[in-house]
Amino acid sequence: MNTTANTADTTVTGRFEELDYRESDGIQVSLLWSRATNALSVVVIDTKTDEQLEFSVEPARARDAFRHPFAYAPSDAVETASRATVGEPRA
Repeated sequence: MNTTANTADTTVTGRFEELDYRESDGIQVSLLWSRATNALSVVVIDTKTDEQLEFSVEPARARDAFRHPFAYAPSDAVETASRATVGEPRA
């Protein structure tokens, strides 16, 4: 069962809590925290192209990675997201 709950500062979806969210020009960025593993990840969705990117981030760099996700994303993850949009097979 996938549950969603909203609080004043976070959104909880299943096993992850959304610690922060922003959107600009069709790019949605979320900073997620796993309560079970204490891991942090950044999820980026381009609503114009339907590309999605998710990567893990160290706690000390989480805020900066949230603000500048393409600078912190592994280059192969960005390339895979781009290929998926144009219909090329994923590696």
